[in-house]
Amino acid sequence: QEQLVESGGGTVQAGGSLRLSCVASERTFSTYFMGWFRQPPGKEREFVAAISWNGGRTTYADFVKGRFIISRDNAKNTVYLRMNSLKPEDTAVYYCAPRQLSDYRDFDSWGQGTQVTVSS
Repeated sequence: QEQLVESGGGTVQAGGSLRLSCVASERTFSTYFMGWFRQPPGKEREFVAAISWNGGRTTYADFVKGRFIISRDNAKNTVYLRMNSLKPEDTAVYYCAPRQLSDYRDFDSWGQGTQVTVSS
């Protein structure tokens, strides 16, 4: 059973920034890629970004490239998502998971997520 706790969401004006955090269990964090995903209102969950276990490789969805930065602190079992230049279309519930773009759809132990609302 995965243990994932997301935090850091909130309401921000367009152009603003937020930093999300996700704490995972040690077993989860030391083994996997870690990724961020989001579910906009009325839409399916989608991939946002992922980072390899040693931080040496990162991947991003096209719609966040140049605006979001994923990072991790293995000593704290925590993965971060720095979100800059936020747009109203970034409004969503954000989740983390030990998955990346190729394999997140079959993950079934999502945390509660953290709500991000961007006002225009």
